[in-house]
This record gives sequence, C-alpha cells and structure tokens, in this order.
Amino acid sequence: MRRRWAAALAAALLLLPGTARPALAGPPITTAIYTADPAALVAGDTLYLYTGHDEAPTGGTSFVMRDWHVFTSSEATTFTDQGARLSLATFPWAGGDAWAGEVERGADGRYYWYASVNGRGAGWMDIGVAVGDSPLGPFTDAKGGPLVSDSTPNSSPLNIDPTVFTDDDGQVYLYWGSYYGLRAARLNAGMTSINGPVITPSGVSNFWEAPWMFKRAGVYYLAYAANDSACSAPGYACVRYATASNPMGPWIHRGIVLDQVSSTTNHPAIIEFKGQWYMVYHNAASPGGGDFRRSVTIDQLFFNADGTMRKVVQTGGPVTPGNLAASATPSTSYVSPWETLGAINDGHTPVSSADHSHGAYGNWNHQGTEWLEYRWPAAQTISRSEVYWFDDDLGIDLPASCRLQYWNGGAYVDLPGCGVAGNTFNLTTFSPVSTTRLRLNITSRTGYSTGVLEWRAFS
Repeated sequence: MRRRWAAALAAALLLLPGTARPALAGPPITTAIYTADPAALVAGDTLYLYTGHDEAPTGGTSFVMRDWHVFTSSEATTFTDQGARLSLATFPWAGGDAWAGEVERGADGRYYWYASVNGRGAGWMDIGVAVGDSPLGPFTDAKGGPLVSDSTPNSSPLNIDPTVFTDDDGQVYLYWGSYYGLRAARLNAGMTSINGPVITPSGVSNFWEAPWMFKRAGVYYLAYAANDSACSAPGYACVRYATASNPMGPWIHRGIVLDQVSSTTNHPAIIEFKGQWYMVYHNAASPGGGDFRRSVTIDQLFFNADGTMRKVVQTGGPVTPGNLAASATPSTSYVSPWETLGAINDGHTPVSSADHSHGAYGNWNHQGTEWLEYRWPAAQTISRSEVYWFDDDLGIDLPASCRLQYWNGGAYVDLPGCGVAGNTFNLTTFSPVSTTRLRLNITSRTGYSTGVLEWRAFS
C-alpha cells in the first residue's frame, strides 16, 4: 500500500452527536453558471450580490475567471442574473484573474467596484477600482492603474479580496490581503487613492484571506476566512470573526461564524436587508461543482443579545427527492483530519468513487470497523439506504463489508447487509422501520481504510 500522505497528523478527530458539522451544502442563487467570492450591497429595496464567475472545465485544477456578475433580489430568496457587469477588459492594464471584489457607494452618489486582478507588472495580484452611476453600472476604470499593488508600502503578500466600509462620518476604509497578510487603510474622499499609511491590524486570529467588514449597534465586525486546524480540515477554511470599537482596530477575536463548506475556499459577505441579517458565501453545491466551480448561496444570520454572532446553519442545497439524509445530523466514530464528515449528506452525486470534488468522509489511517450515523430530532420511517463508497487508491479502498443498524429506542438492531461495489450507489432495501438513528458500520480490507462520498436514506 502506498502511504496516503507524507506524514499523519498526531491527533485523531472524534466527532460525536451534537458536535458534527452540518451538511455542507446551501441553495445556490443560480445553477446556470458557477459563481464565487460574493459581495453584497443594499440600494433602495434591492439586494445586489456581486460575484466572481468560475469557468474552469470539468476536472480543472485551477481558477478560470474572466468577469464578474451581478444578481438582484427583492426578498433575498430568488435572484435574477443581471449578467456580466465588469470584466478584465474594463482594466486595460490588467492581465487576467478576475478574483474577488466589492462595490461601495461613494459620497458623490456613484458606485465604486474594487476588484482583484493580475496586473501584469511587478506585482502578481493588484486591486483595481471601477466606477458606475448605478449599482448595475456600466462600470469604467476609475484610475487607469491599480489602487493597491506590490509597490504599495506595507502591501500584503497577496493583494486580493478588498472589502470597503464607509463609517457614519463618511470616512471610507479598505481592508484586503491573503497569505496571513491582512492590511487596512483609509481612502480619500475620491475613493481612488489611499489616505495615510497602510497598517497591519492587530488581534485578528488565524487570518488567511477574504475579509468582510461591517458595523452593527456601534460595534465594528470583521469576518474572514481562516484555515487553521481548529476550525477546518487541511486545505479548507472556516469563517472566523472579530470585533472592535474602532474601524482600524485593535480587534478581539470572537469565534467561528461559518463552518467549513464543501469547497476548499470560503468567502463571507454579511449584510442586513429588510430587517434580517444574512451570510452570503460560496460552496461546491451546484451539479458538477467543485473547488474551481463554486456556487454562491445565502443563509440567515442571527446575533445573540450580547452582539456576538451565532454560527450560521448551512441549509438546503441540491437534494434527491425524498432523501431523509439531507435533514439528518451526521456523526462518526472517527474521521480523518484530511476529510470532512459533512460531505456524506451534501446532496452531491459522484461521477465515480474517486470523485471527491465535494469533499469526502474517510477514516485513514484507521483499520477495522468504524461507523457513521444519521440522527433526526423526530422519528423517520426508513426502508432504503444508498451508499457511494470513496476509493482514492492512496490508502482508502472499498470496504470488505458493511452493516446497517437502526435504533429501536434502547438498542441498535441489525438490518440487511449492504453492498461494497465501487462507482455506484449500493442499494439496500428492508421492511420500513421507525427510528431517530440510522447507523452504517464499515469494515475495511486488510491494510486499508474506508471512506464514503454520499449516503442516502429514504422512506
């Protein structure tokens, strides 16, 4: 057997009922195209979402992004694609990579779109700014060159992901950065130049990228993507947040507001619209989606009485009709730190046992028998199970055997055995049972571990 990774993590991650991540899927605002890196703006009675546009081919291993789209909604439930309203062609000095951006209304009543692009110059990534007379544009280059580049004093190691915030006194602030390099600066009233020094904000724990800044009840909030091991599997990211009494900090870390999603990247936008707060983010939930074919989604966000944010519940997403797994809370005896339990009920239909584009559950390097379990708050009538096994040919292989059980209120009771074929859903049918728990016991082949891409349950 080939070693799966060069080294194993020292600690095991045990996920018990009540601590398992929710299903890593949300309802995309569109499935017509792949969207990513959302920003949000409210103007009048309309919510505007500004998104990147993923165009990577199936199986692509890098970002292909050439333009940005705008989506509008009057109720934050259904969104209309207003088309590509900004593209690389807007910036004659830009070479490629239409990455994350944000739109802010200026004191002159015009709308300024700050965007991450490859500047073809000394810096790898720059931040440009376009301007338009309405939230839908048309937008034109407002500066003729980058607002932020590697030549900017104290610039970030990667100048991407601008977030722009206007305080009550009219002062505009710009936050940006990646590779652990968060940066902040004031902007001049004209919105196209920096006023004063670029600072490195303090107190922002485990910052990686994708900052988003807003203000509520006199408190400044900074949400951002963090990829530390305390909140996500290696290579993935959660969203942490911090608060401050001044827009330039110092910041106090408050916790995690959004768990790891099904795409490796995570990117928040937080907005109040018609009295309700929302978290906008992206994942890999659309059909055919993946790390480079992401989809923007939106969920409600709630605050506690002390102003802290409750963790966002990731909802819905593409589901198979009648699939009870979508509403279940998964748990397990063990999940590898490289995999994610939430992948098993995110609604994705794999194309093969090697298709882990939406993540995968795996228990490498454990061998023997491990279990997965679904729990529901109320009894469900179940008569069918479908399991799609994960096989990466790198230490995780198809199991030797598996066993289904249901909870009868006092003990686990065996159901008929299940199949172990690759590249297909293994169907097991049985006489209907009423239960709040369904358990899948998986026994590995000698020398291997096991994994699951998707596990469905039906009434």
